[in-house]
Formats: sequence, structure tokens, C-alpha cells
Amino acid sequence: MRADGSAAVYGTGRPNVRAESRSRGERTRERGPAAVAPRETRSRGEGRLAPARRASVEPVAAEPAAIKSAPQRIAKLLARAGVASRREIERMIEEGRVAIGGVAVETPATILSSLQGVTVDGNPVRAPVAARLFRYHKPTGLLTTERDPAGRPTIYDRLPRELPRVVPVGRLDLNTEGLLLLTTDGELKRQLELPSSKIPRTYRARAFGEISQSQLEDLITGVEIEGIRYGSIDANLERRTGRNAWIEMTLTEGKNREVRRVLEYLGLQVSRLIRVRYGPFHLQDLPAGGVEEVRQHELVQFRKELK
Repeated sequence: MRADGSAAVYGTGRPNVRAESRSRGERTRERGPAAVAPRETRSRGEGRLAPARRASVEPVAAEPAAIKSAPQRIAKLLARAGVASRREIERMIEEGRVAIGGVAVETPATILSSLQGVTVDGNPVRAPVAARLFRYHKPTGLLTTERDPAGRPTIYDRLPRELPRVVPVGRLDLNTEGLLLLTTDGELKRQLELPSSKIPRTYRARAFGEISQSQLEDLITGVEIEGIRYGSIDANLERRTGRNAWIEMTLTEGKNREVRRVLEYLGLQVSRLIRVRYGPFHLQDLPAGGVEEVRQHELVQFRKELK
């Protein structure tokens, strides 16, 4: 956050985004900024490169009183501290990597009022602090994971080194670009990913083939593909050039490769896929590889609306 109260932008690069048309349900005016999407371009300003950061943990001088007075499961506290997701923490506990006072923790259901004396891989854990959320413009060609056994590049290879330890909210495929939220808080990550939260995600897809607006409107009732049921999708045919079309799709489930599978089911070949919105957070004109922190008051308000 800058001294003038504006959000800090991490990483630099030539912007390659502009305002685009929006879905039918979003064309009324909103209080927040309008959703915008990247124009087609080959430029890929990705900001300053940084080495991947591991799930390192650091000690701090004191913990917030509110956290000390609210006993919670150790897995939840560690997730809130940004060590890893709850599922990953449960695996760490099974492997004996988490300890209290030097004694290995046996169950992720262990109740604690603070992380005092807790270590992961022998390192003291930094106490949970206020959650932070970042917008990241993920370029194509990067995996949304910390490391890849095959040695392919990941988002952690490209994130600016001045960022704190962050975990991604959901995933974007290797060849999918656009808005990826990053957070320091594993519990916030879980809230944002839960299907029950029904947070809308908007994508823009460039696809080859024949499609009509009428066919796209049929997706509003959902569709079943190879035994998998996909929920309501608000789809809008933005424009067509020959047999290439740009299609905007808003959905709330976010199943694995959902947009690609639905469009392929309709007989289309997806050549480009961009996520431009996740809940109230928009890609806007953030350059590829750029990172910008969400203002704290916006995050606080959003979390209130989630409850």
C-alpha cells in the first residue's frame, strides 16, 4: 500500500488490457470499477523475476489478542498463518512435520489458542495476522502450483520477490491466463473456493467453430457432460470474425476445466481463455505478470458479505 492510500503494484510490464463488453447481467452500473479484459497481443510484460518461495515460516514478537482468545484447530490456525492449505497441513501433520514444544502433533484437530511454540519442519511459525489479498495477472505457460516434478515453470518462479508468502485461490490451467487471486490466509483461500460461497467467475474465450446466442443461452439451465453436471452459466456471444468468436461466460462452480469442456461440448475449439473477474475483483488493466494488492477495506467488506 502506498503512502497516499492507493494500492501498490508489484512487477512492471506493458499493459495489454482494455475495456471490453460485459455479460448481460452486468451491464447495469455498479459502484465498483467495470470489468475489462485483455486485447489480443503478443506482448507479455511479466515483471521482475523471483525465485520460488517455499512454505517458510517466521517468528514474530507478538500475536493479536483476538487470535489468542479464540481457540481453534491447529490446522485452521496454520492455514490462517499462510503456511499452507488445510489439506496440505493435514498431510504435514501425518508426516510428523508439525510440532508443539518439540513434540510432534498427532491430529489436525488439536485445539490451540495461539501458535506459540508451534514449529513446522523445526521452524517457528509466524502468528496469523490480518489477511491480505492480491490480484495477479497470470500469463500463459505457468502452472498454478509451487513446484512441478517435470520442472515446468510455475507462478512462484515469476512472482515479485517482495511479496509475502502467498497461496493461490483456485487454479488456472497452464494455457489459461488472466486474474488469479493470491492470499496470505489459508482460511480466506478456503472461503473463496467453496462452491457454497457461489462466487461468480467471468471468463472470455476465443473459440473456433459455429455457435449461436441461442445455443449459449441454453447453458443458463446447466448441462451434463460425460456424467458430470455443470451448473448455470450466463454466456454471451460478444463478437464474431469469420468462424472465430469471442464468448463471455460467467459461472459460480468453477469445476476443473469447466469452460473449456462446455465449449468443446458445443463443438468449439478454444484457442485462448482469459479470466477477467473473480467475485468483485476484476483484472482491469493489470499487465501480464503484474500483481496488485486489494485494499484492506475492500477485503473486509467482501468478507462480511461472504458470511
